[in-house]
Amino acid sequence: MLIPEGRVRRVVTTVNEEGKAVVLFDSENPNRAVRPGKNNVANLIWTTDGAPADIAGPQDRGALQIGTSPLPGASIFRIMDYPPVTPEAEKMDMTARMKELAHEPEIRGLPPRHPFMHRTRTVDYAIILQGEIDMLLDDSEIHLKAGDVLVQQGTNHAWVNRGTEVCRIAFVLLDAKPI
Repeated sequence: MLIPEGRVRRVVTTVNEEGKAVVLFDSENPNRAVRPGKNNVANLIWTTDGAPADIAGPQDRGALQIGTSPLPGASIFRIMDYPPVTPEAEKMDMTARMKELAHEPEIRGLPPRHPFMHRTRTVDYAIILQGEIDMLLDDSEIHLKAGDVLVQQGTNHAWVNRGTEVCRIAFVLLDAKPI
């Protein structure tokens, strides 16, 4: 099955009433949103509501209206497509992303250095699937490319694609204790 840019094929398995392993979903992920202003495409693949995770039943645990962070004690699995940053996005209010997340910049670390700066109370496992991207921190940055992995622990950061191609990243976010 060919999936166009910004789309993700999602396959989810389960155990049926007879105890047999079966495919629950195999289709283009229906849980997709385009973030305004940045044109990032967010594919929410799956969530849990705690640990140990509830894995019974046929419900689509990706069909949830949720913000960036998981619910308390929970997790999120998401695929993000980051298009190259536009000049208009670079000129946005420096606190744009923090305001979107309802953060107060003055109590969330150093003043933001980019409009996409934000901080979540999560441990994030990130795998760069395709393309390249820069992760900006408070006063430094790291360039990541396809095949790189990152563990982000509640730091101020921004994802900025300064290239010419879309960058696709797989994220698993786990709720964490406050720092």
